[in-house]
Amino acid sequence: MGFLIDNAWAQAPAGGSETWMTMLPLVLIFVVFYFLLIRPQSKRQKQHREMVSNLAVGDEVETGGGVLGKVTGVKEQFLTIEVAKDVELKIQRNTISRVMPKGTVSAA
Repeated sequence: MGFLIDNAWAQAPAGGSETWMTMLPLVLIFVVFYFLLIRPQSKRQKQHREMVSNLAVGDEVETGGGVLGKVTGVKEQFLTIEVAKDVELKIQRNTISRVMPKGTVSAA
């Protein structure tokens, strides 16, 4: 019967080194993702949290929507920014995208 159907021979049990070698590409992909995506993003988030927590009255800021203004009031969750003379907006702290150099709002 061996001439029509090949004999089924038992395979050797999976060894430790073969299992490690099959897992190695997944581990390498995770390491690459960590250093190229996860770590830089968490660093940016930390910098943004520090920037938002250090905002004070008189800082000139840009919101996520591109609105420039000067901080006139600071509360725990909200800021009041003056975008024009006698025009103030109340915004959430986390919508601030960056702190601008002094004089930017008056020059714009």
